[in-house]
Amino acid sequence: MKIRTMAATLAGLLLIALPSFAQITTIEGVVTGADGNPLQGAVIQIVRTDIKTKKPYTVKTDKKGHYLYGLMMGTYNVTCLVDDVEKDHENGVKTSPTDSKLVNFNLKQIADQAAAVQKAATSSGTLNKDQERGMTPEQKKALEEYYVKQKENIKKNAALNDAFNVGKTALENKQYDVAIENFNKAGELDPGQEAVWSTLAQTYEQLAKTKTGADFDTDMQKAAESWTKAIAIHPDDAGLHNNYALTLAGGKRFPEAQAELEKAATLNPPGAGQYYYNLGALEVNAGQNDAASETFKKATAITPPYAEAFYQYGLTLMAKATMDKDGKTIFVPGTAEAFQRYLVLTPAGPHAEEAKALLDTLGATIETQYKNPDAKKKKK
Repeated sequence: MKIRTMAATLAGLLLIALPSFAQITTIEGVVTGADGNPLQGAVIQIVRTDIKTKKPYTVKTDKKGHYLYGLMMGTYNVTCLVDDVEKDHENGVKTSPTDSKLVNFNLKQIADQAAAVQKAATSSGTLNKDQERGMTPEQKKALEEYYVKQKENIKKNAALNDAFNVGKTALENKQYDVAIENFNKAGELDPGQEAVWSTLAQTYEQLAKTKTGADFDTDMQKAAESWTKAIAIHPDDAGLHNNYALTLAGGKRFPEAQAELEKAATLNPPGAGQYYYNLGALEVNAGQNDAASETFKKATAITPPYAEAFYQYGLTLMAKATMDKDGKTIFVPGTAEAFQRYLVLTPAGPHAEEAKALLDTLGATIETQYKNPDAKKKKK
């Protein structure tokens, strides 16, 4: 009986004496991510500063963004790291043996403050003391780098504009070599400017017109390459594909030109009539009359009707005319109707007189209303 009483008494003394010897305390808190939600996996680094220690204590946050670490009573620096990058810290944290020390880190608030500071400081290019207060060294460094980059961009844009304007002036004065030199300079300063490559392509085309043979081919090739750079920036621009096609055609690269015009028509259905018309013209120039006839027919089917396509379609059908054994000319069905449709759409069009003369040759009358030759006759 005495032994059990003595043991209980000693146990009580040990429990009472333990805090005075161990001086155990805790630091805990919650880390809120930049998205405003609890951040799991953030590393909390705890370094004691009132005595020398070999290495910092570390602990990771749980699913609720919470961390807790037990340690000796003292003074500590507490740092929050995400992906090995310091996001925030609190120095001089003094722990107590009776209460757990609460150290929270709100990364969203820090991000919002940094954004506000950057916005406020952008116009001046400098940080005042109030703006610097509360920013981490990493945030200050990032903002300083932003200022340096901004100044470089301003300088680069000024040089870009100067080079482009000098190039434009030179092009207007037909100083093609000077224009090309400056447009290439502008392209080096900022390769993402579509206008630079488009104008460079046009310059090479103008220069090519002053040359013949291999020199002509070389400049047309450079023009084509410049169009591809412009298209790489804006691949869905139908106008760029159309212009590229015309350059290819100028270099007698007809199959490639046809593919580009088909692309332009697909990208811009309302403008398809013009693109198919251009394609048909290229096929005529290449001596591909049958292909051109089909292409112009496509252009005539576009809504709203493309008048010029009807005239060209009629010409391709005229070329298909044959002679019978008696020497009589046999015209392909639909030839007269194509010219009649042209006159209905544009009675005073640039080819109106030619269309009337061709209808006279065909022995057809000039219709005031167009009738579809493919339409089935209604039963009486």
